[in-house]
Amino acid sequence: MKLIQLFFVCLFISSTNTFAQYTDDINSNRPGNSMSAFSVGKTVLQVESGLNYINENHSLLGYTAKGYSTDLTTRYGFFREELEAVLNINYQNDCYNLDTIGIHRRGIKTTTFGFKYLVYDPLKNYEKKIDVKSWKANHRYDWHSLIPSIGIYAGLNINSNKELFARTNEAIGTFGPKAMLITQNILPRSCVLVTNVFMDQYKTSMQTLGYVVTLTKGFNDHWSGFIENRGLKNEYYSDGIFTGGAAYLLSNNIQIDASVSRNYKDTPKLLYIGLGASWRFDGNYDEVLYRVPNKDKGKKEKVKTKKRKGLFGF
Repeated sequence: MKLIQLFFVCLFISSTNTFAQYTDDINSNRPGNSMSAFSVGKTVLQVESGLNYINENHSLLGYTAKGYSTDLTTRYGFFREELEAVLNINYQNDCYNLDTIGIHRRGIKTTTFGFKYLVYDPLKNYEKKIDVKSWKANHRYDWHSLIPSIGIYAGLNINSNKELFARTNEAIGTFGPKAMLITQNILPRSCVLVTNVFMDQYKTSMQTLGYVVTLTKGFNDHWSGFIENRGLKNEYYSDGIFTGGAAYLLSNNIQIDASVSRNYKDTPKLLYIGLGASWRFDGNYDEVLYRVPNKDKGKKEKVKTKKRKGLFGF
């Protein structure tokens, strides 16, 4: 619980200025496993879901597990532009075989509820200086872009069917806190680099330290691709998983995606193939574009657009 208390302390001591997190096109965390630093925007509801084929083979223990999993993530921005609530539910259905024993496993593995907050945005109050006398100076690489946006996340896992899918025979607590540090860089050539460092299942027998690094590139207005490396380590299991995939923007508020994941070891050897979609409802969003100085009053004023209308915001 201390992790969640620390999260809200950071929230309220941060800057009171409001800057828009909303983007014209949906900004989904899928199909990768990392979490971006930015929220969806105040009053915006976003749903991200996927179906994954699972194939596991353990060369030493001699077991296999084949089946599928599905995950559902709901994100909602509230209270402040930088804040969002995140609910994630993961369900798995597979056939676990060891020697001549076969077990049909199915159930909700984990339900995780948490909050994410953008602590620092390097573009806030930043304006690149224009040198009217030098073309070279104006086209020089902007090193300021190397400064990452920083977000924090704090949540709580509810471990359903915890003994059924566990990699250990030890009892796992019903509740396991999770905390994460998030950085995000906007790079040249339409690339974005996101890094997550997290502690999961804190103070349980499956306490895990891990990271996710995701590099995404936009090819045009509709297509993007990504590569990712995810590492995790606990007392019973460690692994490095590599993922690649692509996403296609059907409309401003709908995205579909596909991905493939493999690891580098055979204890166990993993293969995941996933298909998914993301949908955003922004009909209630009152967009805050930016704040500009009011020279006459010495204050800052809020500039807004009209609320979007329609279920899909088209």
